Amino acid sequence: MNLPGLPAPGPATARLREALLAASFTPDGLLDLLGAPAYAALARGEAVPALRAVRGETGPLATLTRLFLLQEPVPLAAARAALPLEAALADGWVRPAEGGAQVRATVDVRPYAGEGGRNWWIVADLGCAVGGPAGAEGREADVVLGVGGASTTLAQLTVRRPVGRALDLGTGCGVQALYAAQHAERVTATDVNPRALRVAALTLALSGAPAADLRQGSLYEPLERPAPGAGEPGAHRPAEVPGPGAFDLIVSNPPFVISPTAPGGAAERLTYREGGLGGDALCRTLVQRSVSHLAPGGFCQLLANWQHVAGEDWRERVAAWVPAGCDAWIVQREVQDVTEYTELWLRDAGAHRGEPGAYRAAYAAWLDEFAARRTEAVGLGWITLRRTGHAESSLVVEDWPHAVEQPLGDTVLAHFRRQDYLRGRSGAELLAGRFLLAEGVVQEQVGEPGAEDPQAVVLRQRHGMMRARAMDTVGAGLAGSCDGTLPAGAIVDAIAQLLGEEPATLRDRAPEWLRPLVEQGFLLPAG
Repeated sequence: MNLPGLPAPGPATARLREALLAASFTPDGLLDLLGAPAYAALARGEAVPALRAVRGETGPLATLTRLFLLQEPVPLAAARAALPLEAALADGWVRPAEGGAQVRATVDVRPYAGEGGRNWWIVADLGCAVGGPAGAEGREADVVLGVGGASTTLAQLTVRRPVGRALDLGTGCGVQALYAAQHAERVTATDVNPRALRVAALTLALSGAPAADLRQGSLYEPLERPAPGAGEPGAHRPAEVPGPGAFDLIVSNPPFVISPTAPGGAAERLTYREGGLGGDALCRTLVQRSVSHLAPGGFCQLLANWQHVAGEDWRERVAAWVPAGCDAWIVQREVQDVTEYTELWLRDAGAHRGEPGAYRAAYAAWLDEFAARRTEAVGLGWITLRRTGHAESSLVVEDWPHAVEQPLGDTVLAHFRRQDYLRGRSGAELLAGRFLLAEGVVQEQVGEPGAEDPQAVVLRQRHGMMRARAMDTVGAGLAGSCDGTLPAGAIVDAIAQLLGEEPATLRDRAPEWLRPLVEQGFLLPAG
């Protein structure tokens, strides 16, 4: 496929990777070269501190930093000392500049710390290794960005376990496919943007990961038909069409931005952020159709935006997206009113730097669209589905804007295991179970200094979701006594005896706070 301005992964890519490693063009090497403040600024898209840090530096690492991260031309001799220049020119990683005396990079290449101490490199369009202060101002609609905060959040949220097949839907620069390649036997990556598919292939090849099965198209459509020319000599993907229930893991950082769909209302539409469907229909469709492509026990994990519609409970609205036969955990991390949301994405497109009248007109178009949809605010968060096949689904929908401890992949997996334990279990069966206090749970007492008794007892998690839960003395006593040796009911009976209360009375009340303690991970079923 002819994609002007982009390299083509080829046999020389491995030589380029070896040169990057030899020059310490890695996260650790950059930190040593630039220093912590400039390194952090570069991660925010600010290049000036890094430019000052490499001033006067002449080694291969400084050359590669100028070339691939700061978009400066470098002399031929310096480029030849830092990388296999002729091969890089032939494959299109660099191009001649300044009359042939220098070379420039054709793409951003950013060192990235991978899993298990691996060194990876993320490819993106020039100037787009991370989100800069000007957003996507002046970019073409098919611009491909590097790793931003959303990409990192999804990567840390994803359940990491050995699987047969994984799907990265809307792959962009390919970072989710790169993660998946570490624990999946086969990875499929899709995108509506052919430029993104090429960039993802470059990211995988340069990072030494196996090639993915790359498919062009929107949502799940590329999985439901073979591509023209697939299976022919030189085709970039096999003719096979994944059958129903093919994937053990689906991850997606989709184009979830809710923007105007009226003609002229979204002149700055960008493929990486807007899918062209009205409102939050793209995220809804992605969730609803996931079950057809998930294997039994498979997970679908995505970032999403959803509308807060006047007169509707957002929890009920988003929960209605979940298909039958799936458990779901939906977490709203932030809510923005429609003006905040509009300003965020107009600035992302650089519209605030243009002609004031055009900016005001675009702003009005966004507000008109929200008003027509009776949308008062937009929620931003995570959705995780697991295909269970159970008639009785577990749907947990919550608003949690508080701090969490990433990575959360193990926390997500543990959440669904606890849902399996609780599914259909009666209060009496809960009291017959044995439990362990989860690691890192501490007890805090709240009250006036010097008071004999606390006003409240709070259990707090120091890991994972870092929840806090107010308890009465009975619930706190139960939690503190759970070491896996006695059934919960026996502990409740002992507490009743200490307090001089009827054991039957406490037993009747106990499941009301025992169940949420297990569901939220304060107590874990022993064994």
